[in-house]
Amino acid sequence: MSDSEVFIGSIDQGTTSTRFIFYDRFARAVGSHQVEFTQFYPQAGWVEHDPMEIVESVRICMARALDKATANGHNVDSGLKAIGITNQRETTVVWSKSTGLPLYNAIVWMDARTSSICRKLEKELPGGRTHFVESCGLPISTYFSALKLLWLLDNVEGLNEAVKKGDAIFGTIDTWLIWNLTGGVEKGLHVTDISNASRTMLMNLKTLDWDKSTLDTLGISAKMLPKIISNSEIIGNIAKGWPITGIPISGCLGDQHAAMVGQSCRKGEAKSTYGTGAFILLNTGEEVVKSNHGLLSTVAYKLGPKAPVNYALEGSIAIAGAAVQWLRDSLGIISSASEIEELASKVSSTGGVYFVPAFNGLFAPWWRDDARGVCIGITRFTNKSHIARAVLESMCFQVKDVLDSMHKDAGTKDEAKSDKTEFLLRVDGGATINNLLMQIQADLLGSSVVRPADIETTALGAAYAAGLAVGVYTENDIFASGEKLKQATIFKPVLEEELRKKKADSWCRAVSRSFDLADLSL
Repeated sequence: MSDSEVFIGSIDQGTTSTRFIFYDRFARAVGSHQVEFTQFYPQAGWVEHDPMEIVESVRICMARALDKATANGHNVDSGLKAIGITNQRETTVVWSKSTGLPLYNAIVWMDARTSSICRKLEKELPGGRTHFVESCGLPISTYFSALKLLWLLDNVEGLNEAVKKGDAIFGTIDTWLIWNLTGGVEKGLHVTDISNASRTMLMNLKTLDWDKSTLDTLGISAKMLPKIISNSEIIGNIAKGWPITGIPISGCLGDQHAAMVGQSCRKGEAKSTYGTGAFILLNTGEEVVKSNHGLLSTVAYKLGPKAPVNYALEGSIAIAGAAVQWLRDSLGIISSASEIEELASKVSSTGGVYFVPAFNGLFAPWWRDDARGVCIGITRFTNKSHIARAVLESMCFQVKDVLDSMHKDAGTKDEAKSDKTEFLLRVDGGATINNLLMQIQADLLGSSVVRPADIETTALGAAYAAGLAVGVYTENDIFASGEKLKQATIFKPVLEEELRKKKADSWCRAVSRSFDLADLSL
């Protein structure tokens, strides 16, 4: 069998859709399919998914991608070596081991229903909001899985009894998918990877295991938690009943960690993924760097059971591309997301308009769940092009806020620089096809932005991890970033420094106006 007939499959399960992509030995996509699934909004600030619909979306994508790869002349059936999984993090599922059915809908990462639980814990625990930071690197926030699990335990009838009987088990979406793919009620494997586990608030960053003290404090039973594994190892084989069977699952990473691998981020290098939200991670090497500026300390990746752990600083932004969807679906200002670039390009500035998309509060570096969206600076001169451009700028300002905090926390001496001693931000995700967005980002940062030839680096990262475990890829293949940079598009800043600073100051004023608005009367 030639190298070109070796394939790796990648399941990329995102916040709004699932994709399955087949890659060949040279990391070229040879067949893919994508399915959107339903988001449910039962109340203001609540966001849910149907876990069974997500499983079915994987089944459909797997079958259709296989058909497309075959139609493109690739014999994937005989050449497929492994499957990798990457997923939306923090989204929480509990289900029955005996029936295989979810006991409630999946509570999505951006869901804010746990704000009252957060406030209660902050008041009761001696460390307040940062009580668990020493062990897990995360503040108490609606964002993380542990708080969603507490809500489920408090509100789902019969769940606590099912936990006592050992029938109810917990997982993020990676765990839910692996359990189903490896047999479900027929001996499905209950595991999670180190990157997803690091986002629950329950894993100790240093021991890389569930933290007993945290479990005891929150009253969560260790029995319902999955086993923690590395990002690149043979986990188990896909069971009968799936379009592909008998193939090992050998890679698993949360989506942002997968993008780090796909972007070849070593120590001192950072990437920003623009999707529904935006997520910026800086690889800090084998050291856990504590943040004093509103960032999260987290795992970057561990590419094998005996491989060293790379850690990261992360800034999570709840609303990025979702603001564009809001313009499309709720306001009708555009009819498709791709139209925003042309609309925003009709004006050379926002005309003094600033938009803060705090729909469910603000994540890093502000961490204000009492914030709500504001649009300020509106005059009679303002038109929809100014609003559209302000929405794009809001995404870039939020990324700048996070990167500024990263530079303060990690320092600049270990940052990887270009030949011109310039810090380069690697970018990926669907929104990066928007050239105006990327230019605005470079202008507001005052440094260059690098967009790879293949912007779907999340799926690629999962494929790399899976391929590494079965010998299809080497670490040299994965981290040959110099070659990838040659094929990339680089956006260089052109905005004058004085105007850049003035705009940043105005943005901060706009952000401050969004605080303390959660209790506005309906």
